[in-house]
Amino acid sequence: MELNDIPRLPLGFLPTPIEDLKRLGDELRIDLAVKRDDFTGFGGGGNKVRKLEFLMAEAVSRGVDVLITTGGHQSNHARMTAAAARKFGMKPILVLRGNKPSVMQGNLLLDHLLGAQIDFLDPDAYFTEINPRMQHHADAARERGETPYIIPLGGASALGAMGYVAAVRELSEQYEALNRLPPEYIVAPVGSGGTLAGLLIGCAMFWPSTKILGIAVSGSAVPFSQRIADMANGGAELLGLDHRFSPTDVAIENGYVGEAYAVPSPEGNAAIARVARSEGMFLDPVYTGKAMAGLIDCVKRGSIAPGRRVLFLHCGGSPALFPHAELLTSDRVD
Repeated sequence: MELNDIPRLPLGFLPTPIEDLKRLGDELRIDLAVKRDDFTGFGGGGNKVRKLEFLMAEAVSRGVDVLITTGGHQSNHARMTAAAARKFGMKPILVLRGNKPSVMQGNLLLDHLLGAQIDFLDPDAYFTEINPRMQHHADAARERGETPYIIPLGGASALGAMGYVAAVRELSEQYEALNRLPPEYIVAPVGSGGTLAGLLIGCAMFWPSTKILGIAVSGSAVPFSQRIADMANGGAELLGLDHRFSPTDVAIENGYVGEAYAVPSPEGNAAIARVARSEGMFLDPVYTGKAMAGLIDCVKRGSIAPGRRVLFLHCGGSPALFPHAELLTSDRVD
């Protein structure tokens, strides 16, 4: 099956721009650019829109009434899934990791405005209860005579990964139109792994010389390399490709998670401030701040050599800045 043959509903404001980060690149002594997928627009923007274009096509074809997904308190994926549900006349149910806060801020505020039903799970019980809890909501919907559809964490599935196969095709067309050499590295945050799986497939198809480097922003019960390789192979099968991926094809840097997923790290916060002050671009404390901290350190350690062409994937997430205002302004001198 060709990529264009897979059903897809347009949601994003595509193509998103490529921006050179000249000042920061000069400081790091690399040729640095960014793919601005924070500008995908729909539902507040972010990388998950690309996955939802394929996942929502399947949901709509099945006549879904109730859309169910999961994520952390400040999940960009949950916010955009809730927006997609409303666009197609569905009820969104979000099962989120964390106790109910006293004040809804950031993405939680947007979830509320979208009228999502939010089911908060205790953080310690989340990973054992999440699948049964989503299934409970699906079963309850069926009992009401409704048709449910469960989207996995981060939209991470072989079908969802098609969003970033299409993104690499988009990038290759943009670079060709600019008469620009492809990047030697694409650096991206890794949470649930679907984006990286799509990038691996897409580069195998369109940019075979480009290396994908994932910066982990969370832990994983199953090693990321295995989970992403499995997802990429599922996507390759969907496309009818002969290419197969092994865990050794998946490059992941695991040293930048910090204390835990969705807990800001000092290095990530420093990267957020540095990029804002050098380039006027906002990163977030959950994904892109930690990923940029990883990229900066990889350059310092020499695993990305001086002069390399590097493309950073900005996957959105700026609403997650606001709940951490006190922490992110702790360096303020009045």
